Amino acid sequence: MSPLLLLNLDDKLTLKKKHPCGGLVWSVVRIGADIGITCDTCGHKVLLERSKLETRIKKIERAQKTTV
Repeated sequence: MSPLLLLNLDDKLTLKKKHPCGGLVWSVVRIGADIGITCDTCGHKVLLERSKLETRIKKIERAQKTTV
């Protein structure tokens, strides 16, 4: 069993295949057993199993942590 991929809300994911709208970059909007992502180009929302998403990720850009 492989270790869990650590994702945070608002991380930007570049996937291996393009979305039909032409977008490659997605934002993480939900974390759990399933990961919710939103296309940054058209706003389409998708819920994927963590294991399936892990195989589709090409690059992760971590969200900037803000302090108040």
